[in-house]
Amino acid sequence: MRQFGYTIIELMIAITISLIILAGLVSIFANNSRTRGEIERANQQTENGRYALQAITDDLHNAGYLAEFNPAALATPAAKPNPCDTTVAGLNGALPIAVQGYDNGANAPTCLNDLRAGTDILVVRHASTCAVGSAGCDANLAGDPYFQASDCNNATELASGNVATYYVLDTNPANFTLHQKDCVTLANQYQYQTHIYFVANDDHPGDGIPTLMRAELGAGAFSIVPLAEGVENLQIEYGLDTSSPTTGTPAVYTANPDSYNGCAPAICVGYWQNTVAAKINVLTRNTTTTQGYVDSKTYTLGLNFDGTVNTVGPFNDGYKRHAFESVVTLNNPAGRNTP
Repeated sequence: MRQFGYTIIELMIAITISLIILAGLVSIFANNSRTRGEIERANQQTENGRYALQAITDDLHNAGYLAEFNPAALATPAAKPNPCDTTVAGLNGALPIAVQGYDNGANAPTCLNDLRAGTDILVVRHASTCAVGSAGCDANLAGDPYFQASDCNNATELASGNVATYYVLDTNPANFTLHQKDCVTLANQYQYQTHIYFVANDDHPGDGIPTLMRAELGAGAFSIVPLAEGVENLQIEYGLDTSSPTTGTPAVYTANPDSYNGCAPAICVGYWQNTVAAKINVLTRNTTTTQGYVDSKTYTLGLNFDGTVNTVGPFNDGYKRHAFESVVTLNNPAGRNTP
């Protein structure tokens, strides 16, 4: 009786073919996994960059918003305000300056920490667009600063000839006594906001992930909130309305109004007061490295204060990067400067 089966040679051939097929499947799976990981990293990087750009853009659109009050009636401060000053006097003194910045982090505000070297700091001031007590708006928080503008044309408010009676910026609820146009109904109150944008070295202490942070003014202190991981650099150019009379449009862009045209301190503060636009440059990177990749690129992030091209890199590491750019009009300062 004949017996049927596999010889050792046939079995070895079958095993070899199976191993070749299995190796191919493992390779395909590994490649697909790497590709999926790269796509996820690229999507995360793009999303973080766009979100960072949008958050700053939206805030700049509101810069200088003070309800019905026009701060042009206020005197220009003698010096650049301290953005970390949370006192009522300090907040009132900074009211005419809707935005200010620190080029490459020079003379950085003391209320910030873990600053990434060579990155800009941006300060944005405005009242909330949501009145206290309105549907969907936050209630009055004890100790937080609020803003109230008068719309009443009587001798104790708008008709007094004293700008100090036109508005209230305070933390004491008893001081909000201004009125609407009927001079009977109390005027709306709005939370007063100071936001300081900066790039930190870490998202969480020691993780090495550069992150866009925002310091937010609260009750007598700033709280720091992470906005977007992987933001490695922030560079701002400011559009100055240097025309006389003003036109509401930038006549020149500079990375540092503090030194533009060799200005004296009082003149420099006036440049900040007449900042009507901004160019935002953001550089993002993946939060993890890509195997076998070396970033040998050079990235352009606007201009330096002296007008030369601001470039960074090559970094020669395994992180993939992308640069984002946007030009923003500061609607409130620009509108007030328009004839």
